[in-house]
Amino acid sequence: MDSRTTQLHNWLPAALQQGFAQMSWGPVVDGELSPASADASFRRYFRWQAGPRSLIIMDAPPAHENSEHFVRIAGLLQDAGVRVPRILACDLEQGFLLLEDMGSQTYLQSIQAGGICAEQLDRMFSAAIDSLIRWQLASQPGVLPAYDEAVLRRELALFPDWYVAHERGRALTAAEQVDWQALQALLLDSNLGEAQVYVHRDYMPRNLMTADGEPGVLDFQDALYGPVSYDATSLFADAFFSWPAAERSAWLERYWQRARAAGVPVPADVDTFMAQARLMGVQRHLKVLGIFARICHRDGKPHYLQDAPRFIRYLRDACEQDARLQPLQRLLDSLEMAA
Repeated sequence: MDSRTTQLHNWLPAALQQGFAQMSWGPVVDGELSPASADASFRRYFRWQAGPRSLIIMDAPPAHENSEHFVRIAGLLQDAGVRVPRILACDLEQGFLLLEDMGSQTYLQSIQAGGICAEQLDRMFSAAIDSLIRWQLASQPGVLPAYDEAVLRRELALFPDWYVAHERGRALTAAEQVDWQALQALLLDSNLGEAQVYVHRDYMPRNLMTADGEPGVLDFQDALYGPVSYDATSLFADAFFSWPAAERSAWLERYWQRARAAGVPVPADVDTFMAQARLMGVQRHLKVLGIFARICHRDGKPHYLQDAPRFIRYLRDACEQDARLQPLQRLLDSLEMAA
């Protein structure tokens, strides 16, 4: 066992006492601890199980992860009526949280397992839209940090700094730099011009738990206050699962219709919203390519780059739909980025 696992075993008995009390499960019983999942950060998850009773432990080393954000944003989501795991015990100093177990199958796993009919898929993503709209309607300025120009620029910089430099093994040429600056100006002008709401920042099938009714929402600790199109764009241009382009557009339009009817500050014109979502998607796809390259080359997790072609396809689809993205088209061609 590594030192974190030893700490976890020392912390767990008292945490289970708290968890059992909150779940009204009576006296604590012996159970087994097993890995549940890991993600692209330093966080990892374990499942404690004894028969039908199951809980999740989040191990978030304080040197690398700030669990205060997780706790605070979980509260905001709960207040908004979004289904998130209950926090049953929490030790921010050590970086351990005991959580309600929301099941073992995400939207992504359910889709990849097959056997889901179109009607079931429709119900799942319709429920995801409902949860997202509820979260956005709870938005208030000054509660979460702003998804401002500085943050957007830092994210965009991941593409040349990590994907181009480390995955492609070179720097942008002078001509490519001109196109890169023009592209950034286009994206930032659109992104910063959108109405502002609470933004989950990774609202996608991998972070939604399959359940009856509303999905369980995970991985929300990096939420900010930013562009209204961001989370809907993430949901239908996923990192690990591809919708056909026509279906992506149809789902985004369905989100827009329902968000507008509910009072979310989306544009009154659907074409304006779709154009904003397209450029928001380009910003996100470039960021994710940079993040995946960093995870591969810095953190030794090369499997993330297996999904890079999906993002390149998203970028090329956007170029085909929007003449303003000619600088991006030239960059993709110059960098020989094939979908």
